[in-house]
Parts: sequence; structure tokens; C-alpha cells
Amino acid sequence: MKPNYFLPKPVKVGDEVELTIEATASKGDGIAKREGYVIFVKDAKPGDTVKVRITDVRAKFAIGELLSA
Repeated sequence: MKPNYFLPKPVKVGDEVELTIEATASKGDGIAKREGYVIFVKDAKPGDTVKVRITDVRAKFAIGELLSA
């Protein structure tokens, strides 16, 4: 069985998605999930529903830029 990081990701660079921030990372970024895949969003707080543009996609997580809260 392949590890999860080889599976297709639910987002790609340039996607604009609406997410609900679930938690705060150790460096202060908001953490959201899409189909179990982690997305970090700078300047977002838990409970926020935000629109995000995906700027980077890695094996186990993505990074998004906050467009609107």
C-alpha cells in the first residue's frame, strides 16, 4: 500500500477555496483541512471561515494565502 503522500492532493497551486480554520499551528498560522489534507493559512484564527488561494502544495500539506475572512 502506498503512503498517503503519494495520493493526489485535493488542491493545486492557484486554486481558490473556502475553508474553516480548525486550529492554530505552533507558529501561529491557521490550520484547515480539505478531505483530510492539511492547509496552513497565515493570519487566520480558529472558527474563521475564509477564502484562500493555494500558493504551495507539498507532500503532506499546502500553504494558502488569505483572500477574505
